[in-house]
Amino acid sequence: MAEPYYGHRARLYYEDLYTQPERIADVILQAYDSGVEAINLVNNENLLKGFDLACDNGCNMKVIATVGKSDVDYLNPNYEVACEVDWEDDIELFSAYDTPVMLVDEFITDAYKWNLTSKILKSINDSGSLSGIVTAFPYRTTDLLKDNIDMELFDFYMLPINSFAYMMDTPSFLKAQREEFRSKILDLNKKIIACRIFSAGIQTPHEAFSFLNNLDFIDLITFGVASEDEIKKDMEVLKSF
Repeated sequence: MAEPYYGHRARLYYEDLYTQPERIADVILQAYDSGVEAINLVNNENLLKGFDLACDNGCNMKVIATVGKSDVDYLNPNYEVACEVDWEDDIELFSAYDTPVMLVDEFITDAYKWNLTSKILKSINDSGSLSGIVTAFPYRTTDLLKDNIDMELFDFYMLPINSFAYMMDTPSFLKAQREEFRSKILDLNKKIIACRIFSAGIQTPHEAFSFLNNLDFIDLITFGVASEDEIKKDMEVLKSF
């Protein structure tokens, strides 16, 4: 989902894809045909309609669900509002899909209401899915985790990672910083999902994938696409590594 802070690119995405479930389904089907086996979904009417249409037409993707997604302003988030979202409904909704993993949305994780995050993780685990958390602050949140939450509650950790440090809580992500961060991440012993890997379009897929290919602590990646042609090209580049 393209957030408003992406500017003109987000506006084009909204008009050309987001409001058209049939187009969303076409892109998902192309992704599936290109070798993508899982999709990160949130509880959004248009996205779910598009995914359901794709499934009706042969898509057999697994779902990595983000639960507790809210309509807060990314640049000036109201964490109190974010924590009031109906995450229980999300868990029930995604339990009807083939959903091996559910993640707690970043605006809940980064509110640092650890009791709430723990409660959601326990509910996800009780649903039969593996659980994880999403953060927009890979440095700050990583430093807080071990002292504030039962690390046995979750298995996956999604965070922004790219060579420009774009949307990361660090001014740069150079070699020395990457080594220090690597030690922090490996110490968590979680499956790491990298997001924001294209730096909101600043980097080409080849640049982004080249960078990630040299990081041995990344287990999975997620990235957004807005057309069938885009996913075909991105997957061709990815498969070259």
